[in-house]
Amino acid sequence: MVQQLSKSVATLARMLREGKVTAATLAEEAIDNHARLGARFNAYRTWDATLIRRAAKAADAALKSGGAAGPLHGLPVSLKDLFGATSYPTFAGSPTRLPEKWDREGPVVAALRRQLAIVSGKAHTTEFALGGTGVNIHWGTPRNPWSRGEHRSPGGSSSGAGVTLGEGSAVIAMGTDTGGSVRLPASFTGTVGLKITKGRWSTGGIVPLATTLDTPGVLARTVADAGYAFAALDPACLDAERFADRLAGARLSGVRLGIDERFMWDDLDPGIGEACRRALRDAERKGASLVTVDFPDFEEGYRFSTKACIIRAEFQQFLDDELPEWWASLNPVAKRRVSGEASAVDYIRQRAAMAGMNAAAEARLAGIDALVLPTTPLTPPVIDDRLFNVEEGVRASAKSSRLTYPVSILGLCALTVPVGLDAEGMPVGLQIVARSGGEERLLEIGAALEHALGTARERLGPPPRR
Repeated sequence: MVQQLSKSVATLARMLREGKVTAATLAEEAIDNHARLGARFNAYRTWDATLIRRAAKAADAALKSGGAAGPLHGLPVSLKDLFGATSYPTFAGSPTRLPEKWDREGPVVAALRRQLAIVSGKAHTTEFALGGTGVNIHWGTPRNPWSRGEHRSPGGSSSGAGVTLGEGSAVIAMGTDTGGSVRLPASFTGTVGLKITKGRWSTGGIVPLATTLDTPGVLARTVADAGYAFAALDPACLDAERFADRLAGARLSGVRLGIDERFMWDDLDPGIGEACRRALRDAERKGASLVTVDFPDFEEGYRFSTKACIIRAEFQQFLDDELPEWWASLNPVAKRRVSGEASAVDYIRQRAAMAGMNAAAEARLAGIDALVLPTTPLTPPVIDDRLFNVEEGVRASAKSSRLTYPVSILGLCALTVPVGLDAEGMPVGLQIVARSGGEERLLEIGAALEHALGTARERLGPPPRR
């Protein structure tokens, strides 16, 4: 049987508009894929085939009567279980359903609904988005589709997001990114992850971790798919088809990619640096210029993030005010990360310092198109008792986000693209970092890299036989 969902998002959207495929057909394919792989992958906290079929039927009826309601009409999209969505409970990775107010839909989900996209379900998250390895002691940890025999981490905190793409039950996955929670699961699962500039998209209707840093984000199988979804959802980028054409024409000639050899390329697990450098050499052969840069702000951003004052203060305030009873069930690793005093003076100082750090980083980016570095220094770890130990769990989570967290602190946007396999045979992501509000140019660079180097499937090969 032809797998329609293996086609690009833009192609599927066009086929739906032209009547060459129906939303119901795509929905049944997604349901079949989940039936085949769902028990193994454990991507979803909430999955309801009845709701999927109902939404697909409505999307087909609308196509017949009045045409597409938007670029994502009829396409299956998974939601991280922090997004409120009508008819779907919200757990935020905790053992208890949150009050119904957290099921209300915010602007991002409302935009999906207006376009009659099909919500495929609520994908797993680490508890309250705390944790880079994706471990969830309450509901189980999704399985990385690239796992070979052993159960390996899918990345966190949007732990089910990349897995829904690998499972074939969604073509777009909506996650959130505070310090790497879109980019890490994308890197771990060999998919593309887009971290939006803070404030560009609303976080309304999303359970918060740290309101100063939280951003919605997109995971997709290719840069082309991520760009199409970005344009479909972004209030300032209204024409997804035109933006898709723009990305299709992107090339590396003249693109200046900055590399700072210090810190960003240190202490990488075997094969990660090699895969990224190999990709950059290939990019240089295809026309990109590799420029040595001095970017000390990145390491400063990391040191800043280790203090955790902003997340600690904002999460404590949220849980105390909204869900005080949830403290008792918070898992030990998460509790370690957010426990302790968060003084008002330190909090105000850190908020003020971030503005200056952003200005310095923006100035350093002025001479290049983007900064490039590995997305994470950590190969997806095996899910075993070590990650449930508090000390090891905190250590692994901190290491996973060492190269993503600074981007959030510096107020920049970023894209991770799969470029190879590490020494363990697991996917490696190359992180591309651009100025605040520079998502369009960022996606152009990512698309140019994808044209030059190949898609994930072309560069990494297929995941292990399932």
